[in-house]
Amino acid sequence: MERDVRHTAKGLHGRGFRALTAAWAVSLVGDGVRVVALPLFTAASTRSPLAVSAVAVATTLPWLLIALPAGAFVDRWRPRTVVVVAHWLRAGVTGLLALAVHTGHATVVVLCATAFVLTSAETFADSASQVLLVELAGPDELEAANGRFVTVETVGMDLAGPLAAAVLFWWAPAACFALDATSFVAAAVLVSRVPDVAPERAGGDLGGQLVEGARFLVRTPGLRSLVVAVAITAVCAAAINAMLALYSIQVLGLAEPVVPGLVVCMAAGALLGAWSSPRLASRWGPGRVMVGFLALLGAAFALFGLVPWLVVAVIACVLFGVASAGWNVLSATRRQRLTPGPMMGRVTSAYRVLAWGLSPLGAGLAGPLAAATSLGTVYVVAGTIVGLTSILLARPLTRA
Repeated sequence: MERDVRHTAKGLHGRGFRALTAAWAVSLVGDGVRVVALPLFTAASTRSPLAVSAVAVATTLPWLLIALPAGAFVDRWRPRTVVVVAHWLRAGVTGLLALAVHTGHATVVVLCATAFVLTSAETFADSASQVLLVELAGPDELEAANGRFVTVETVGMDLAGPLAAAVLFWWAPAACFALDATSFVAAAVLVSRVPDVAPERAGGDLGGQLVEGARFLVRTPGLRSLVVAVAITAVCAAAINAMLALYSIQVLGLAEPVVPGLVVCMAAGALLGAWSSPRLASRWGPGRVMVGFLALLGAAFALFGLVPWLVVAVIACVLFGVASAGWNVLSATRRQRLTPGPMMGRVTSAYRVLAWGLSPLGAGLAGPLAAATSLGTVYVVAGTIVGLTSILLARPLTRA
């Protein structure tokens, strides 16, 4: 008989959550290598803002096209199985990308297609992982569980991964993607050892369930203001992330292997943001702290583009990390607390669609905007928009 969460101690110290954390750590290191290596390889091999923008659009587009039905299927399937299958699929696709880079066949079309498939699989794994997190951590430790996840994500994806990418990219770009493929294989094995969870699963009409999840999201005041803030911020973040490698090379004058160092600076700030956000929220209230993090993020975006000095860029990147990690911990906790368990997959996916579905717009506009004006303008515009958002949504976010 399969074990489920009812036979496993809940909480951060339970065997299930520890196993899930280990799987996250392994896969996120590989993700951190690829997230840096893919745009860096595109920028280095093409030197084209439009090519960089196209790959960025392909990376984010599945959150608009795939995420919503993925969440509905997750509510019908076993979440552990979904994550395992997604990891194996991503391992195979990333392995083929490594081969294409090594043999010189990694054209822009190949890079775009690979990015789209990898993110499509991630939409399934992300929703299923949210179900696993909530069920294994238990309701009393959600803030701490999300803080733990953001910390692991930061160390793996924003610190260890980029450092490995810097070394491997200098040696052989294909090695970056080979390591990512290996990390997915290891993560699939680890997730298969996570105790399965058996929350109440959805049935009935698939289309009706998709509508139900989206309706719940937009009709719940605490979630509605949250998703508007995240949608605007995600568009701006997609724009600045799309241009980061090119800005670092052409404006800051960094050598290609040094570019991941800026991501490491973001990781250092993110560790501080993940650690401090629950503590600040308990003292000042989560709404006020979320607004503060949003305002800080806008200021950091603008600073990065206004002053193209390396020292300023390092400080801005640290602030990126503090603000984004702090926001992520508190916004995820609010969404999880307000979402019924049987709807977790659908609401999470609807949230991703509404919050990140417009990300391709930001990534797609970044290239033409940079080509028509300058790379720094992308950061100034993005920072201004995020700053105004923090002002306009301050009251609803604080009330919720």
